[in-house]
Amino acid sequence: MTIIPEELQIHEPDENLLEIINSRVFNDKILFETQSDFHSVKVVENEVGRFLHYKDTYQAGYIKTKSYTGNLPYINYFTIPFLINPKVKNILLIGFGTGQLVNDLNKLFPGVHCIDVVDIEKNIQFIAEKFFAYKNTANTNFFLQDGLVYLRDSNKKYDLIITDVASDDGIDERFLSDEYFELINKCMSPNGIFVSNLCASPDFTNKKNYFIRELKSIYTKYFEKTFVFKGNTSDSIYYKSFFNVDKRVIDITNVILIATNNPDAIISQADRKHFLKIELDITPYVDDLAEIW
Repeated sequence: MTIIPEELQIHEPDENLLEIINSRVFNDKILFETQSDFHSVKVVENEVGRFLHYKDTYQAGYIKTKSYTGNLPYINYFTIPFLINPKVKNILLIGFGTGQLVNDLNKLFPGVHCIDVVDIEKNIQFIAEKFFAYKNTANTNFFLQDGLVYLRDSNKKYDLIITDVASDDGIDERFLSDEYFELINKCMSPNGIFVSNLCASPDFTNKKNYFIRELKSIYTKYFEKTFVFKGNTSDSIYYKSFFNVDKRVIDITNVILIATNNPDAIISQADRKHFLKIELDITPYVDDLAEIW
């Protein structure tokens, strides 16, 4: 089954703002197009930036507007683990996107031994190199495979595991199963960090927000400590860049969960200067910390 983000909404959107969004038409110029086993795949360029496009949605890409230049902003939360452990050596990334995150991780963690990348889209590495300035390095290994299958078969231990597996349809429930979290723990080093991108209504305290309660139940079962981030900064940049709207319209936000089995883990305040290497002010993203479980 697939969890559809729109079904997780609690509050109805402002009709006037919704009309602005629904009426917005982007002048997409198609730079590349193919049909894979899983998606209709395009690379498009428009007035907002350049994007990887699956089926009906922008899955990843690069924004270049007057107000913001950089990755789709929710990706920036994935770099926060540097503030927990700057000495990460082995990284597993399930879901490749445009490869920009791999570039950023190599810059942030100069001592990293390997970045293993798992994705099911056979065209993705070619697209990243040709259209998104991805630079393959000797420490990066690419596996064309389903993420869950890779976890089952792997005997490696990772200091950092990042999963970004939402499809154009939603979130596959396999990536919320007991097997999945048991496999994540199997593949984590003792003080390893696990990062996942999910979504929910930003109204965490509302009793109707059953998905947040479900996530809390799961994460407290499998991890000693979880930092939970609402995508406030990400949403602000997204709505401004794409629609020139200064507030969240749809009652759904990215929920980024950074989990570890180290109960003493903290997010350091001292190492933020290192993010100049990737031209990112990480402070507003860190300030989006909503809860610690």
